[in-house]
Amino acid sequence: MGIIRVRDIKVHTNHGCLEEEAKIGSDYIVHVKVETDLSVSCKTDKLKDTVDYVSIYQIVFTEMKQRSELLETVVQRIIDEIMEKHLSVETVSVEVAKINPPIGGDVGYVSVERKAKRERN
Repeated sequence: MGIIRVRDIKVHTNHGCLEEEAKIGSDYIVHVKVETDLSVSCKTDKLKDTVDYVSIYQIVFTEMKQRSELLETVVQRIIDEIMEKHLSVETVSVEVAKINPPIGGDVGYVSVERKAKRERN
């Protein structure tokens, strides 16, 4: 087993429940961690034998651009898409942080994190 991380993916997009969030948007940072078998790619040195972190970035970027009211929804969409496109992934953890959220106080960020494990039969 091994771990591939893609950290600090920065995206400006329009999630949130407030009308102003839909119009002006906010800055977000996303962290992804996948656990997968890296024993083959360690030997072959071929991209086709691993989880391509460019693909992870593209999934995150695409799903983050699709507006949602809740970060929970966005996180789950990212998890679902990673699991669907990368069958070798055993577990995936995704955290989405909204920078400087409009909550009426001085807060650096709020975030939602979820982890999923592939069910094998």
